[in-house]
Amino acid sequence: MTERKPTGVSFESWVDRQISAATAKGEFDDLPGAGKPLPKTDGKDTALAWVVNKVRAEGHDVSALLPPSLAIAKELEDLPARLARVRREARVREIVEDLNERIREEHRRPAGGPVLRARPLDVDETVASWREGLSSS
Repeated sequence: MTERKPTGVSFESWVDRQISAATAKGEFDDLPGAGKPLPKTDGKDTALAWVVNKVRAEGHDVSALLPPSLAIAKELEDLPARLARVRREARVREIVEDLNERIREEHRRPAGGPVLRARPLDVDETVASWREGLSSS
């Protein structure tokens, strides 16, 4: 267990002491990437950019990192393709109703980021479009 920072010692001094002790014990020896240069950056990299790149490199969807209003807008953009893979009307209705509830929830939330400009979808119109897509394929 890590020792607690002693009273009266600055955080920086305490951390420096911990690093020095770990280095002396060899706890940083043989770490992955040891001796390799850090990747070049263009000076515009942020912690979020690093996270996005890491998530992408591991093959995950980065839309979960978006603010809710942008995530919903992206979901609306991708909705036709998503619904094209659904085979049951009841499931289409569930998906659209869930999305509509999240749109309403985002509209009720105080603005803390980009404003969501989308309105809830008409469930029956969306189902009709979904049916048309089924009949044309």
